[in-house]
Amino acid sequence: MDSQKMIQIEGRSDDPLRFGIHGVKSDIIEPHPLQSAYRSARAREEDMKKKILTNTYGAAFPMKMELDRQILSKFQRPPGAIPSSFVGLEAMTGTLEGFGFEDYLNDPRESESFRPVDMHHGMEVRLGMSRGPPCPSFF
Repeated sequence: MDSQKMIQIEGRSDDPLRFGIHGVKSDIIEPHPLQSAYRSARAREEDMKKKILTNTYGAAFPMKMELDRQILSKFQRPPGAIPSSFVGLEAMTGTLEGFGFEDYLNDPRESESFRPVDMHHGMEVRLGMSRGPPCPSFF
């Protein structure tokens, strides 16, 4: 198509009425100190597993597993009432057998104060036309 006939759609990079005022502190500091320790321990554990798989099965096997993980992490439902479950990704990574906080403290999406995401706004965020907060229905 000609560039003259195309409609340029640009999302706003900041919308304080919709998303609140952006703070720099939230970009630098994590909400809880244990999150950084958990994240680094998990990264070390994954690196160790990749090294073991490389030594056992060869270099192609961890690359194939990473490709499968990327494919399974991209599969998701459109934003709206039904959240994406990522069962294939959970089965592959082994987190399906895990017992997370949502198993005994309830899922935050099941609370009465949770509002489902507007489908149109969710698609705008996914396509990069608008900026928005992370939403559990498509992450």
